[in-house]
Amino acid sequence: MKCLPAFDFFSLFSFILIIEFSFAADSIARGESITDGETLVSSFQSFELGFFSPGNSSNRYLGIWYKKSPSTVAWVANRNNAITDKSGVLTLSNNGSLLLLNQEKRSIWSSNSSRVLQNPVAQLLDSGNLVLRSNVGRSSDEYVWQSFDYPSDTLLPEMKLGWNLKTGFERYLTPWRSADDPTPGDVSFRLDNSTAVPELVTFMGSRKHARSGPWNGQTFEGIPWMKDSVFKLIVEHKEDEVYYKFKPINDTVTTRLQLENNGTYHRFVWDETTSKWHKLYSWPFDHCDNYAECGANSNCRVSETPSCECLTGFISKSQEDWDSPDSRSCVRKPSDCPGGEGFLKLPKMKLPENYWSNQSMSLRECEAECTKNCSCRAYANSQVVGGGNGCLMWFGDLIDTRECSEKYLWGQDIFIRVPTSDLESSKHSNKKKRLKIIVAISIISGMFILCLLLCMARKKAKNKVQYPYCIRCFQLILCIIWEKTGYRRRVDQENQDQIEDLELPLFELATIANATDNFSINNKLGEGGFGRVYKGTLVDGQEIAVKRLSKISEQGLNELKNEVILFSKLQHRNLVKLLGCCIQGEEKLLIYEFMPNKSLDYFIFDQTKRELLDWSKRFHIICGTARGLLYLHQDSRLRIIHRDLKTSNVLLDHDMNPKISDFGLARTFVGDEIEGSTNRVIGTYGYMAPEYATDGLFSVKSDVFSFGILVLEIVSGKRNRGLYNSDNKFNVIRHAWNLWNKGMPWQLIDACYQESCDPDEVIRCIHISLLCVQHHPEDRPSMPSVILMLGSDSVLAQPKQPGCLVDRKSTGPDSSSSKPESSSTNASTFTEVEGR
Repeated sequence: MKCLPAFDFFSLFSFILIIEFSFAADSIARGESITDGETLVSSFQSFELGFFSPGNSSNRYLGIWYKKSPSTVAWVANRNNAITDKSGVLTLSNNGSLLLLNQEKRSIWSSNSSRVLQNPVAQLLDSGNLVLRSNVGRSSDEYVWQSFDYPSDTLLPEMKLGWNLKTGFERYLTPWRSADDPTPGDVSFRLDNSTAVPELVTFMGSRKHARSGPWNGQTFEGIPWMKDSVFKLIVEHKEDEVYYKFKPINDTVTTRLQLENNGTYHRFVWDETTSKWHKLYSWPFDHCDNYAECGANSNCRVSETPSCECLTGFISKSQEDWDSPDSRSCVRKPSDCPGGEGFLKLPKMKLPENYWSNQSMSLRECEAECTKNCSCRAYANSQVVGGGNGCLMWFGDLIDTRECSEKYLWGQDIFIRVPTSDLESSKHSNKKKRLKIIVAISIISGMFILCLLLCMARKKAKNKVQYPYCIRCFQLILCIIWEKTGYRRRVDQENQDQIEDLELPLFELATIANATDNFSINNKLGEGGFGRVYKGTLVDGQEIAVKRLSKISEQGLNELKNEVILFSKLQHRNLVKLLGCCIQGEEKLLIYEFMPNKSLDYFIFDQTKRELLDWSKRFHIICGTARGLLYLHQDSRLRIIHRDLKTSNVLLDHDMNPKISDFGLARTFVGDEIEGSTNRVIGTYGYMAPEYATDGLFSVKSDVFSFGILVLEIVSGKRNRGLYNSDNKFNVIRHAWNLWNKGMPWQLIDACYQESCDPDEVIRCIHISLLCVQHHPEDRPSMPSVILMLGSDSVLAQPKQPGCLVDRKSTGPDSSSSKPESSSTNASTFTEVEGR
């Protein structure tokens, strides 16, 4: 036998040592441990496990992070039990469980493995999965525990999101509470197993925040960009489990999905050239992705203003319902089912929830089955692969439907049952659209042929084609059409008349378009019946909020001019400052100072953000709003009645100072005038004084009534539901009055600031608010009196029964004495603004 050369012997010995070192680097066996400062690294250097401190925190956690991006933590073991020093130890117990020990050698986290292993090994895999297995077995079927079963805020490739149907065990994501605290938040991202076809759903506590729509065999049809080529989606629905996962298309792609505490998840891809994460997309994508944004049987269209409308074949239950997303609702138009209805195709839609499914039926069979049953509201394919197969049918309200953008490959066709008249109307509308297209093409073709003939004639005359002449010829024809229609002269004259009436700086449309990135959806702050509000940045760096009047808004030029004229004359620190306007062509824009903290309702009605407003801030907002109203009623050059004071029209600046906004509905008085009347009652139900809602009478005291509602909402953190809805089981005024009569007004206080507030000061505010919402205007205090009451300890008068609770049948808008206009809502209110 030949002896190996010394060089070969030492090479072989070194190779063995390398193998042993590599094995030891990514795993620990029974009796071994890692302490704070030591790590495990997966075999191909993809992931690392060890102890870390998140953000600015000094607490220590056991986690797994990307080796090439150590700040990107993918998994945390002891999310609810931080270690306060660097004494942490990860070890394997005698029975084969992973244990995390603190300084007292007490277990603060354990894998709680159900099986006892003779030779246990804990290994960090290159997938980022920490597994517990036997020293012999390496198959995933032999893992007795794995971190992939207990996700944190990150979904990694091959990690399953879903259910074990035999045991009821669920895997889902929960976000960190903050960058410094990995404790699970109230948000969760899950695969919904209660539906016939799997869906992804984000929950805020137990409330649905957003849903993806059903899995259609290729993607979740309510989420854009999920057909991107860098990864593949997989949904499996087996007898013992149902789950969603993804995997990259090749080993060179590194991608992850991360959930934030606001309910948004982001898809990230690693860019090797810059060594940074690139955000591929986020979801929810826009406000139409919010769950049931427009209520039942309605359609959300992000490309339109307003974005909510009833689906064809449905009508709004009552117009005031559209003031709040919680109460929006459309109902079916009356129709006799046999022969009186048909099915209208709506293309590229996010399918509604609560459907019946049959995977073996074709679309034709699905249609036949739905046609036979008058209670069947709609039908669609459940799968889009192979030209479409499977059947989905809806028998109740169509909830959480949206129109998907043409820009992206998403959405699905749905066929909804509509009356024959609507079906014919839709066909007629489509014919008119096609006719317009044909006419437009014919005109353009005719002009082109005419220009071509002129050019040929000129060439024949001069034996040379002059292309600039042909271009000028084409332009000339367009100008003739433009001038002959009279449209240009009409628009120019209207704009000139409008501009002459306004005493305010004028902005060019190009300047505003550039500042808002051409009114990009990413810069949209909110919207109401008037149109949308966009954030913009001028060339000098000044941030602005741009109110863009919708072409179909009921708030027309008169309301816009009213707001401009009023605002240009008002100067007060508790009023939003109007910087200028732009009226050019059909565009009508108002430019305001930007309010970074958005509107008051953005905070007080949100379960998380409400905690940012302690009582001192809330009282500061109450007093500031009162001073703003006092200025309008008494100290400005004109006496001004706002007529639409509400939480969404109180904006907050950097220092949380309140500023009253939206003067489109305001009315002015001169001299000693203090009240007026109107046949067009517009505003927001829930804030309207009784005399205004029923008889169209408004005064400074109607603003005082609205202020009282505002104070009750700030104190309680609850929305005041429609005051004149007799079926409403709860509104803040009724609740406050009942508690006041029982001698328990403190129970109205929002729990989030209850321990830190001055109870006497809060109860005094409740007392003042009840005086403000008295039924008769003469029983309500004036704003100077309100300011005095807020700033002193003087004895207050005892309130009578509030206005909304007095003789409700005779004073509500449904009574015979009510004017027809009193049931209308304000199409120009600023109800859904999320900031300026």
